[in-house]
Parts: sequence; structure tokens; C-alpha cells
Amino acid sequence: MKRRQFLAAGAATAAVGGVAAPAIAQSMPEVKWRLTSGFPKSLDTIYGAAELFAKYVSEATDGKFQVQPFAAGEIVGTPQAIDAVSNNTVEMAHTASYYYVGKDPTYGILTAAPFGLNTRQQNSWFYHNGGNELANEFYGKSGLYALPGGNTGTQMGGWFRKEIKTVEDLKGLKMRIAGIAGQVVQKLGVIPQQIPGGDIYPALERGTIDATEWVGPYDDEKLGFNKVAPFYYYPGWWEGGATIHFWFNKDKWNSLPKAYKAIAEAACAYANIDMTAKYDARNPGALRRLVGAGAQLRPFSQEIMEACYKASNEMYDETMAKNPDFKKIWENMRAFRGEEYLWFQVAEYTYDNFMIRARARGG
Repeated sequence: MKRRQFLAAGAATAAVGGVAAPAIAQSMPEVKWRLTSGFPKSLDTIYGAAELFAKYVSEATDGKFQVQPFAAGEIVGTPQAIDAVSNNTVEMAHTASYYYVGKDPTYGILTAAPFGLNTRQQNSWFYHNGGNELANEFYGKSGLYALPGGNTGTQMGGWFRKEIKTVEDLKGLKMRIAGIAGQVVQKLGVIPQQIPGGDIYPALERGTIDATEWVGPYDDEKLGFNKVAPFYYYPGWWEGGATIHFWFNKDKWNSLPKAYKAIAEAACAYANIDMTAKYDARNPGALRRLVGAGAQLRPFSQEIMEACYKASNEMYDETMAKNPDFKKIWENMRAFRGEEYLWFQVAEYTYDNFMIRARARGG
């Protein structure tokens, strides 16, 4: 039975029972919200998650609950997105928590922790190990409520103007790198820069920065980084899985009817899964095209990976010593990581490595 037929039948039944028909309509009020994205429209996968959320919320409510997405800069810039939600300039945002690490380092690990969880593990932690509750206990102090709304998968290590073979090569390097990863690489001599996605290319082209990380082949190709920095490194150890959040003004969220909350939660969850699926489908072809156009693919050396791992653990210890919110969340996440990788190495890692070897043999 179609929704309108169902509602009409329900209204008639209510009238017969002595309940006024308008009571049915009142259960689905008209709600119109604005959403500011942390991303430009050109990045259709990561920005597109906001459009997907808006589409499903509208369709599930017959247009009663409408959310209009705006790209970064159309209402406020990326650095101001969650402040705009907190002070109710807009009702919601779609962006990465680690962009706001300057407010508190705890924001950083709720997108991605260096040498932390991969995408599946992050979803598992948020949905089934209290991650959402821990996150919103922290976010709530700023008048925010958030739900996962996308994950990029393990990211690439970024684009560099010159080869990076040793830790010594990192010293003095000006690199656009987001979140607490900037604090980690700073320990190794890198000069971290926080630059929104839409401003990275001109900074790299002009030589204002020497290197940048963003997401992965599909987005990186769109942004054209290969045209100004030939060396493409992997993996992005600081983002084993980067969760993007939908942020709601807490009071506005609490004022929603229960049905609208359920619809919004379902739309967030779908956008979360869909983003990863799109990147997984689109990255292989983009990587082939980038390499075909001259990008020089390089793994970070073992020396660099080990140095970054050591620096990450030092950063965690230093931050936990002075930030109880960070300590509470990171200790929970770290314990979960230990259990997850104990399981992953039993089956997942063995299977994946066999398939990699089989493919190398031409299987």
C-alpha cells in the first residue's frame, strides 16, 4: 500500500474513532533545514553524501522533512562549519571532525587516529562498541550531536614534489595534512599546514606547500595534484579509515519527532556505507589513469613508517596526560583495536595476502 493511501486510510479510521483527522497530519510536521558541507561540489563522492542524505530524508517523509545542502563556502567555510551548527546559523553540517583539532585534539581521533582503526573497524567501534555514545558525550558539550555519514577507506599518503626516502627527507617539508597527524609529523620535522580541500591545488602549484595529502586516487585525480607534484606515496597511516560525520544542532535534533529521527539515522547509515562503496569502486580506475599520466607511485619506507608509529604513540601519551576527554576515548578505541587486529590476522589478513600473491602470479 502506498504511503498516501496508508495515511488516508489511517485518517479515516481515526475520524471514525472520534480522533480528529488533523492529528495525523500533525505527526508529520514541515521541517526545513540547511546543511553546510565541508567539501566542494566537484568532489561528488564525499560531497554527494550530503545530497544522498537529503534525498532519502525527503522521500521517506513525502517532502515534509527537507534538508538543503550547501557546498563549503556558500554559507560558511569549512573551518566554521561546526560553529555554525553549534550557534544555529545552520541546523546541520557534513564534514570531518579532525578539521577542528585546533579546538580540542579529541576532535581529531573521531575522524581518524594515526595507526588506529580501518574502515570496518571504525564502523564496528562507532555502532557496536560505544563509539557513538562516547563521541556524543564529547560533542554534546558544544551543543552538537553527530552520526557517522561516510568513510573514505584507507587513504593515500599524498603527493610530494620530491622523493621521500628517509626520515631526514621530511625535515623542513611544508605539508598540508589534517588532524592530529600534523602533530605527529611535526615531531619528525614536517611543517604541517591546515588548508581546506578547495585551496590545496593553488598552494601546491605556487610552492606555498611542498606536499599534500587528501583522500585517494578518485578525488586526487579530480583535484589535479599529479600535475604539480609527481610522487604519489602510500599508505596514509594517519587515516586507516576516515569517518565523516553528519552534525546536528543538539536542540534541533532533540526537537525532531521520533519518526524523523529514525529516518535521519537510517539516511546517515546509508550515506556512510555508500561513500565507502563508491570510493572502492572508483579508486582502481583512477589510480590506473594517474599512473598512466606519469604519477610515480611509491610506498613509504619501513624507516619512515616505524618513525611515524613511534611519534604517534608519543603524541598519544602526551595528549592523554593533559586531556581527559581524549584519554577516555583513545583508551577505549585502542583496546578495541587490539581485539580487532587479533581477529583480522586470523582470517582477513591471511585471505587478503593470499589473493594479493595469487594476483601477482597472474591468477
